[in-house]
Amino acid sequence: MILKNIKFFATTALYFLLFVLYPTFSSAEEVRKLTLWAREQGAAPAAHTAALLIAQTWEDLGLEVEVKAVPWPQMADQIWYKRGGESSDEDSWDVTMWQMVSRPERSDPDEFTVNLFHTTTAPKGYNFIGYLDPAYDAIADESRRTMDPVKRKVLIDQAQQHLADAAVNAYLVHPLMNYAYDNTQFKDGTAIEQAGMGIKNIWTYLNIEPIGGNKDLIAQSPDEIQAINPFFISGGTDSWITENIWDRMLRIGSDGVPVPWAAESYNWVDETTIDVTLRPGMKWHDGNPVTTEDVIFSFSATQDIEMIPMYARFVKNITSMEDLGGGTVRFHLDSANAAFLTSTLAKLNLVPKHYYGPLLDALKGTGNNAETILEEKRIGSGPFKFVDWRPREQVVLTANTDHFNPPKIERWIVKEIPNVEAALGMFRKGEINFISYYTGDPTVLEDITAKDGDITLRKSVDIGFQYLAFNHRRAPFNDVHLRRALSLSIDRDMMVNAAWNGNAVRAGSHVSPALSYYHKEGIENFETGIDLAKQILEEGGYKIKGGKLHYPDGVSEQYPN
Repeated sequence: MILKNIKFFATTALYFLLFVLYPTFSSAEEVRKLTLWAREQGAAPAAHTAALLIAQTWEDLGLEVEVKAVPWPQMADQIWYKRGGESSDEDSWDVTMWQMVSRPERSDPDEFTVNLFHTTTAPKGYNFIGYLDPAYDAIADESRRTMDPVKRKVLIDQAQQHLADAAVNAYLVHPLMNYAYDNTQFKDGTAIEQAGMGIKNIWTYLNIEPIGGNKDLIAQSPDEIQAINPFFISGGTDSWITENIWDRMLRIGSDGVPVPWAAESYNWVDETTIDVTLRPGMKWHDGNPVTTEDVIFSFSATQDIEMIPMYARFVKNITSMEDLGGGTVRFHLDSANAAFLTSTLAKLNLVPKHYYGPLLDALKGTGNNAETILEEKRIGSGPFKFVDWRPREQVVLTANTDHFNPPKIERWIVKEIPNVEAALGMFRKGEINFISYYTGDPTVLEDITAKDGDITLRKSVDIGFQYLAFNHRRAPFNDVHLRRALSLSIDRDMMVNAAWNGNAVRAGSHVSPALSYYHKEGIENFETGIDLAKQILEEGGYKIKGGKLHYPDGVSEQYPN
């Protein structure tokens, strides 16, 4: 009897401990601690500040958020390259600050509309977040096939709204780009403004006129250069360099419209056939002539998604090519492509078959692809020739005086300067003469310009955007209710004013106001706030208990119970 009583009281005490002393115990699982990746403060002050503000905001929703600030190479390796691998350290990121930078070929919305979100680019292409949506794919595909600009505009608007409704990303701002140069070393008025690009573009590098004995354009970048490789889109600064070394059949003009470049002309035979005629007399930097065989090689080699994964999507719809003689190549497409001029002919780097053919052949069967090429020579036909690359220091290019459009400067140099304050100090000392990446407080640069008549400042709205990218392959970001709540909790005006110091405009989609025709009017004007976010979470079955956010009943980290 005594033993029974002892057992009874012990059992009662156990239940008391479980249900009285721990009243918050529930079958609903608490949402785990989240990690928000960001660049280091010195390299990207605005984006870093934004990450800290966002983390504070999300804490009001019952989330614990760690801001993990890392150098760009580490960030790119973890976020971009590790996609759903079997190793435990792969695909382990939750949400990250990210940017899509301005590039000439992004003057058409196709690159973002299709390549950034299409299911087919998720394994190895631009869709690094793993967004898979057949309904969206259908809209994007139709926008590419539609040649009528008015009808295409309707589809691009639909695509923007579809992504906004699904809160695929949390778009924050389109930055105002700040560029400055020393007007005692460059003639004012010779730096060329390009729509959505500002004065950091190929037309400036070709036309800016050095004065006062100066012959070099010396720019800077906070990013560590990863590669100088015509088959590898390894970063904004890296692409900026490759555009100077390697020609393309077309270039995007200063007005945002594609114009003939290495191609002397082009002619649409019908909606799926285009003849492109190579400019005569062109030479590679090693002195060999540029031929139609090189043109066909440049586009056909890139179709191998295993060998050249980042560019394969841009040539996917080329079914065949013919050498018609007289320097003309005929491209046959599998369907109409409204963006072919911009997203393919103005995107692909022309490479010499005699040099890169053997390099690609040597990689077959090794398990490596073209992104691993680290050749000492970098042979293009562009207006600048490669001279030297000292990692973590600088890259030096020299003018190709034999080019059909030779630059006026003798050398183009970019220095790696991770800290924006250090870059500004070097600019004021004359160690660099062109501010090409300014991510600091814009009022500082404005004040310096106002006091120093030797500095010319130019501003423009970026064709790119700054945003929060959610990892759709990883719970809880596969839930639209949570994504919408997280996105709409963020005060975009606070992002503009507190993080970017007024040096940006609100973003609501991947299409910048700089692309005024295709930008969906008003898409950036939406309500935000903690109360709205909590309402969305409640509609999705989430609950805040004891100050912590919990999943809907019956839902765990990965699977329904």
